[in-house]
Amino acid sequence: MRSRARRDRILVPEMNTSRPRGPGRPALTRTDGAPLRVLVVDDDPDLAEVLSGALRYEGWEVRTAGDGASALAEVRELLPDAIVLDVMLPDTDGFALLRSLRAVRPDVCVLFLTARDAVEDRIAGITAGGDDYVTKPFSLEEVVARLRGLLRRAGMARQLEDGPRLTVGDLVMDEEAREVTRGGELVELSPTEFELLRLLMRNPRRVLSKAQILDRVWSYDFGGQAHVVELYISYLRKKVDAGRPPMIHTVRGAGYVLKPAVR
Repeated sequence: MRSRARRDRILVPEMNTSRPRGPGRPALTRTDGAPLRVLVVDDDPDLAEVLSGALRYEGWEVRTAGDGASALAEVRELLPDAIVLDVMLPDTDGFALLRSLRAVRPDVCVLFLTARDAVEDRIAGITAGGDDYVTKPFSLEEVVARLRGLLRRAGMARQLEDGPRLTVGDLVMDEEAREVTRGGELVELSPTEFELLRLLMRNPRRVLSKAQILDRVWSYDFGGQAHVVELYISYLRKKVDAGRPPMIHTVRGAGYVLKPAVR
């Protein structure tokens, strides 16, 4: 589990990704209703991991790259709607890399991350073709808000009209009403069970380790042991899977995954 000191080193202490989205932050999707696609380019794996978790919490598809060459390869495959781009990379600088990225994906929204906050550096970032510029240390909330604004202004995203809903198979979660149904039947959950299921539904078919679940549901400062995850997974199974084809699965030695039931 990542400690508070560890979080301070990666410069993003303000956001707990288990918090429910407020009324001012309805879900965003691509204009065709598909998840938004975001590429995070940073050579610090800890920072990239935390940023990716925050963006996946928005329901977006996220990939990471640690250098310019990997970033170009990911852009060609993913065709992202937005890129979070660190200015300082091991094989190039973000300003130079952006020109190559734009050649592949001309309309992509680009948010620069940098530790340099001088006015001339900000001007250089915008002049190079970046759409916005965030200096370290920053909050995850700020990065998410800036990306949402960029994507809306670029016409690449739309706001869900019926409020934020998550759907995996016949399991549906209304995040604003805090209601869950499976096959149309209401599933009563405690607040912690709801947050745990929310995390699983925001990462369908993705195996989440006990450490990741502890970090995001019980926060980085939680002092308990992994057995609390096992306990709450068992609670969820009794409510979500009872008498139905199972959706919550244990991957031995790796963690837990939620996926549509096989009938």
